[in-house]
Amino acid sequence: MQPSFDYRAVDEILSLYGKKESNIIAILQDVQERYHYLPREVFPYLASALGVSEARLFSVATFYENFSLEAKGRFVIRVCDGTACHVRKSIPILERLRKELGLSVEKKTTPDGGFTVETVSCLGACGLAPVITVNEQVYPAMTPDKASELIASLREQLVAEKAGERV
Repeated sequence: MQPSFDYRAVDEILSLYGKKESNIIAILQDVQERYHYLPREVFPYLASALGVSEARLFSVATFYENFSLEAKGRFVIRVCDGTACHVRKSIPILERLRKELGLSVEKKTTPDGGFTVETVSCLGACGLAPVITVNEQVYPAMTPDKASELIASLREQLVAEKAGERV
């Protein structure tokens, strides 16, 4: 049996913005930042609190590409495959990341919840191509070998976090 969802963080977010429909996007952004995605459980709870339909919340959450209804890893790695990055060999970087993490086009998040790898059309840093981001931090002039080194470093950080150390 799964434990029931803890809504305390959602309540804190609601108290921050007030229970106004005009704050839906900001509320959803903060919920996603807290959970790394929008858990299905929050839709009926937020709908009731904001006095809107679940369909309204769901339509906002699915309209904006930045929102995710799927759980994401602690580290969300976005690989740019826009023209500048693609020409400068972003695909071998993507392939290396997927290989090292045991991921694929269909399987984007590691089973332990440590990593999610996504492709994006543009990160807006064409002069730094090929570029990846990890939780919004930009890593320019990336190569497959640099990607492997970055994964090793992030794995160390995950181990340290699980051991209770602050990194």
